[in-house]
Amino acid sequence: MSDTLMDFDEAVRRYDPVLGLEVHVELGTATKMFDAAPNVFGAQPNTMVTPTSVGLPGALPVVNARGVEYAIRIGLALGCEIAESCRFARKNYFYPDLAKDFQTSQSDEPIAYDGALEIELEDGAFFTIPIERAHMEEDAGKNTHIGGADGRIEGASYSLVDYNRAGVPLVEIVTRPIEGTGARAPQVAAAYVRTLRDIFRALGVSEARMERGNVRADVNVSLRESPDAPLGTRTETKNVNTFRGIEQVVRYEIQRQAAILAAGGEVLQETRHGQADGTTRAGRVKSDADDYRYFPEPDLVPVAPSREWVERIREGLPEMPAAKRRRLKAEWGLSDTEMRDVVNAGALELIEATAAAGTTGQAARKWWMGELSRTAKEQETGLEDLPVTPEQIAELQTLVDSGRLTDKLARQVLEGVLAGEGDPEAVAAARGLEVVSDDSALLKAVDEALAANPDVADKIRGGKVQAAGAIVGAVMKATRGQADAKRVRELVMERVQG
Repeated sequence: MSDTLMDFDEAVRRYDPVLGLEVHVELGTATKMFDAAPNVFGAQPNTMVTPTSVGLPGALPVVNARGVEYAIRIGLALGCEIAESCRFARKNYFYPDLAKDFQTSQSDEPIAYDGALEIELEDGAFFTIPIERAHMEEDAGKNTHIGGADGRIEGASYSLVDYNRAGVPLVEIVTRPIEGTGARAPQVAAAYVRTLRDIFRALGVSEARMERGNVRADVNVSLRESPDAPLGTRTETKNVNTFRGIEQVVRYEIQRQAAILAAGGEVLQETRHGQADGTTRAGRVKSDADDYRYFPEPDLVPVAPSREWVERIREGLPEMPAAKRRRLKAEWGLSDTEMRDVVNAGALELIEATAAAGTTGQAARKWWMGELSRTAKEQETGLEDLPVTPEQIAELQTLVDSGRLTDKLARQVLEGVLAGEGDPEAVAAARGLEVVSDDSALLKAVDEALAANPDVADKIRGGKVQAAGAIVGAVMKATRGQADAKRVRELVMERVQG
């Protein structure tokens, strides 16, 4: 049975949406959070485990120091206070992918707390997200439902559990209620998670590949009659791992909850599951913290990062993405719209790396936002997944700048690079695509073109200089586009006027 929905614009006129986001990021440590099992993606099921990973009797956890460092990095980047002492707790619940029946997490003593993050929306508006805490925990295993559509549990014949992910280090970032978003609530939610993703990558704490589940968001939505009213009952849509999905979930829940409230009903506090079509489906009645029976983890000592260590980590933080975008925008001479297009295309790091490899930001942007973006769209893949490197694009532009390739020839060379034929210089040589720069060869072609078009020379002598274009075109055709058109025009004028 489908849900009744209210028109979105009407819903945000009648009710005030309040958001809450819990973002989980898998840390890119070499090993898991509490044992020495490798932290890798894509291995054969249940091969990256130890007795501790699956909670076998007698197995004892040991804290991953690098995981703690990464958590502190994240906390500092989000403007949080770093706890002088914190501890782990057991979050007790049963689920097939949690073999020991509890998750090692942090309860009332997180590693980082009281932060804020400024985000920028696509139209250039800024919004500040209040952050309550960032705490360390471990991931659960992965259930795979066999026989259901798109791997979902509905219609599945049976389920398999892979414990390779069990114990992978996580940091969970929890916001305070996000108020005042109004009709922009879907965009604010997606922009916040996108900003976090960029920060994780800049910090080097995670690959932050959402399609792999490295970053996942639990999206809380509630409605109230006005900004002065008490918070409404919230729903929590679990494990949303696309920006579009986050927007869709927020929009759908606003419309669904508004229809319930307008009809005099009550919103049920529950977990929900995002669907491929942008809707949400009811899960279970939402548990509160008391239901998890948190208690201190008896097998782990408190974590007490020294202030000296925290300050060393702070000093080693890289430039944050927002500051970098402002700097590069000025350096590359881009407009606000051009920079937003670059960021939305996922091209910022690629352009930056290309410029660092030996060309200008504008030239690098031309390739990544032009020919390469078209190729990625045609192949339905991401820019970063194309078989070309920033270094190769810089080399290609260098060949253009030196006059050895025209833009047209360079595009042909790029085709060869994408086809796996080698680096630009090798492709240009193998395909015979370099610009013909030998004046003697060009003069021969000019003379032949003038001989075939004697009236053109008379027109040029008569003052119709634009007529030289016909000769230039003939020479370009004869040289298969490999002549320098500017030099050809110069030679034509020299021949005719001489």
